[in-house]
Amino acid sequence: MNTSPFQALACPLDGKPLTPSDSAWCCPAGHSFDIAKQGHVNLLPVQQKRSSDPGDSKAMVAARRRFLEAGHYQPIAEAVSRAVFDHAKQRVSRDTLFSCLDAGCGEGYYLRELADAAASQTSLALMGLDISKWAVQAAAKQDNKQQPHSRWVVGSNANLPVQSGALDGVLCMFGFPVFDEFARVLKPGGLLLQVEAGSDHLRELRDIIYPTLKPERASDAEPPAGFASLGSETVRYTIALDDAETIADLLVMTPHFYRATTESRKKAAALGEITLTVDVRLVRWERL
Repeated sequence: MNTSPFQALACPLDGKPLTPSDSAWCCPAGHSFDIAKQGHVNLLPVQQKRSSDPGDSKAMVAARRRFLEAGHYQPIAEAVSRAVFDHAKQRVSRDTLFSCLDAGCGEGYYLRELADAAASQTSLALMGLDISKWAVQAAAKQDNKQQPHSRWVVGSNANLPVQSGALDGVLCMFGFPVFDEFARVLKPGGLLLQVEAGSDHLRELRDIIYPTLKPERASDAEPPAGFASLGSETVRYTIALDDAETIADLLVMTPHFYRATTESRKKAAALGEITLTVDVRLVRWERL
């Protein structure tokens, strides 16, 4: 892998640059954040938490890992990698690191796929951030301890522990974008890549668990402040799930698990097989 962990972290308490030591990251004011035995660091202070254990639970993380590692979203990962490498070729030389953050990285699937593809493409400095400690812990455990490909951080998109203007790219995979923070941490000309569900995404499952489907939310016509549009593309295909366990994993890893009624979840749990439409949109923004 032609990758290395991202270095330009910032203190979540005062925004000062963090410097790594053998066992912690420290800022000039003396704030210190221990490096866990799995290799990740928690940069989510208690005052920035809305609950004692925010984000995905341990069970949700495990379900997502099983589903993604089975390859069901591999075409999405490939499209994301292509978009990153296309932008990197325009922005940096082959010998220069292209720094990229996955903001809401989950258990790290998309960054691992990006790192695997980087061997023959370009040099990357990678960072995965998630508000769920269980997700970041799972991501760090799967990394190479002797030569990790990414920096794994527990943190919030609302207060990214990243130095301003330090990133060439930000990924927001099915997450909640915080555009002002993304604009702050990106360099001018940097890429923000949003991946969001299209109108037909998992429609067959949604038809089962919802009485009626809400109309598709219109995409923002105007670029967010500080960004210009670089266009978008659609990734659309079908997947056949042929066992109840995989269907259950998919439901648990989506927002539909919490939105559906108990009766609707029982209907989904009774399924032994289902063919689903995957319909996602990749939207590219350039930092002005």
